[in-house]
Amino acid sequence: MSTLRFKALETLPFKDFRKDNSVEVPAKLSELFCTNVFSEETMREYLTKEAFNSIMDAVKKGTKIQRHIADQVAVAMKDWAMSKGVTHYTHWFQPLTGTTAEKHDSFFTPIEGGRAIERFSGNLLIQQEPDASSFPNGGIRNTFEARGYTAWDPTSPAFIMGTTLCIPSIFISYTGETLDYKAPLLRALNAVDEAATNVMQYFDKNVTKVTPTLGWEQEYFLVDSALYQSRPDLVLTGKTLLGHSPAKGQQLDDHYFGSIPTRVMNFMKELEIECMKLGIPATTRHNEVAPNQFELAPMFEEVNVAVDHNSLLMDIMARVAHKHHFHILFHEKPFAGVNGSGKHNNWSLATDTGENLLSPGRNPKKNLQFLTFFVNTIKAVHEYADLLRASIASASNDHRLGANEAPPAIISVFIGSQLFSVLEELEKVTNGKLSPEEKTELKLNVVGKIPEILLDNTDRNRTSPFAFTGNKFEIRAVGSSANCAESMTVMNTIAAKQLNDFKKEVDALIETGLKKDEAIFNVLREYIKQCKSIMFEGDGYSDDWAKEAKKRGLNNLKTTPEALKQEMDKKFLDLYEEMGIFNHREVEARNEIKLEKYSTVIDIESRVLGDIARNHIIPSALNYQNRLIENVKGLKEIFGDKEFKILAKEQMSLITSISENVSKIKLGVEDLLKAREAAKSISDSQKQAESYCNKVKPLFDPIREASDALEMMVDDELWPMTKYREMLFTK
Repeated sequence: MSTLRFKALETLPFKDFRKDNSVEVPAKLSELFCTNVFSEETMREYLTKEAFNSIMDAVKKGTKIQRHIADQVAVAMKDWAMSKGVTHYTHWFQPLTGTTAEKHDSFFTPIEGGRAIERFSGNLLIQQEPDASSFPNGGIRNTFEARGYTAWDPTSPAFIMGTTLCIPSIFISYTGETLDYKAPLLRALNAVDEAATNVMQYFDKNVTKVTPTLGWEQEYFLVDSALYQSRPDLVLTGKTLLGHSPAKGQQLDDHYFGSIPTRVMNFMKELEIECMKLGIPATTRHNEVAPNQFELAPMFEEVNVAVDHNSLLMDIMARVAHKHHFHILFHEKPFAGVNGSGKHNNWSLATDTGENLLSPGRNPKKNLQFLTFFVNTIKAVHEYADLLRASIASASNDHRLGANEAPPAIISVFIGSQLFSVLEELEKVTNGKLSPEEKTELKLNVVGKIPEILLDNTDRNRTSPFAFTGNKFEIRAVGSSANCAESMTVMNTIAAKQLNDFKKEVDALIETGLKKDEAIFNVLREYIKQCKSIMFEGDGYSDDWAKEAKKRGLNNLKTTPEALKQEMDKKFLDLYEEMGIFNHREVEARNEIKLEKYSTVIDIESRVLGDIARNHIIPSALNYQNRLIENVKGLKEIFGDKEFKILAKEQMSLITSISENVSKIKLGVEDLLKAREAAKSISDSQKQAESYCNKVKPLFDPIREASDALEMMVDDELWPMTKYREMLFTK
């Protein structure tokens, strides 16, 4: 198997590397925007006025679409799609596998007389019935209950991929429980819309809708496809399990924001063209910190559409990379010794009147509005920090968090020293009614000056998992392979819950006779006092912060099993049920799925590590050792004992070291096998995941260390596993 894989290297002309696949870019990318999307403009062209208005009402107001309207939309979608060469359609959904799913059906329909037509009805548009038996379900359904339903989500536009019309959809079980990322996200978005709109009535009664927005930043690695195929660990696990670090990694910081290699630029050009066609507003591209690591970022969009676009983007990136003889890596930590990849989620709230609720205004009233949503967001994170931590937990992200390239597992909030001082001033607000002098001081000298304060205070703390960056909060701890929907579901749920509680408290104070502004200031003052423990302005990587966080009562949930155990806290279960996001059974099922995935990932990694160490590292080392033994025998025949001992000293030392490390690998693999089997025998998912985390994973290191030691000695024998490691980072 290894020999076959290493043959892949022969396809790579190392002297002149790959030839560039040059890409022609239109003079105006904007002309391509949404050409493969059933966009609002396209709907105006293809739909009747009645159907168009019905769709717009469904998108903006959440109203139901009547069946006769669905029939009109289906025919219009088909006609538009067929005009672009489409032959099939699919309900495109996001099951709990971490990838997207699709089942293609043809428009083709036979009719009498040996003829056929293309047909697509409202029934087919609204609902499909894919087999749900093989998707993760966490015990929600049995194998014999295979039926699942996909249902059209009209708030996310249909699009064309190749010759297929893709219809964004939710996915639920036969009994109605959610089996995907989209359905709970839509519920969370509705909850925060309602809660934020209610709070906005204090400030602007013209606001009738609040839309959460998301701007994600996707980091990724590109590796030559031939080099990728020569590494079974990369192919099977998405990361290198063995291999010493390259001589030159990121020590010189010369890759970050550097000139983009021509071959990579051609990939990026074609990727951006495909993004434009599909309505993904990609605007930023650059080299990231690690060699062959890059980033793409779009403009902000409504959360549901942004999540769909990110999932779609990851699929497009893989396809385009293949055309340019690259393989794309989304693993959070594919290589030891260099930075891993994240997917920063920039979150904010926007009104239908055009305001960003996390952006300060030009007067005290607007700034009080800003402070209301700003402080409530901090309070939400303070109350539900462990739930937010659980939402970004995975086996691959565990390698990245706190590794001097990503925030630590301790959830804290960074707001900047100037804003922190503003909150300290608000903390001094008198309990109850405010004096005229205090009102003036607050409105003019504290609240009124917020825009001036933020003008030079929008820097970000890269060590903070939740940082305010001027007009949004950046959730920096999300992993690069993650579906944004999970963290966004949590973020919008906890924001909605907190805003609901805030409204109740303010209304209660108003009923006691306080004026609206006084009531708001009083509630915000208490929130600031309660949230001081989670606000941190320093270095999140430092040991001092870990100690300080413990004193403050903040959890440091370093591993996925620890984080997921917290997810089952009654407080969080009740939150989801109260907000209408999940029932208890759905939360338990999702928790079970994530724990099983964690255990399975570690199990696969342990198998691959053991196989490579035993079947490639050891045989190669023994072959080299045998050559050394023959060399020593030859020296002994030629030279006398005195000269022989001097001349053969190095060879004898290598022979001994090889034997010692081969023995360590054999013992290590045996221990790993026993620990893995013991972990697999545990039926409880939480305990099984803990066993893989605490007993199986630690056994990787002795095998790695012994293998690395052999690699340093047996360089020629293990060339594709060692020197080629440096070539992964070649431009």
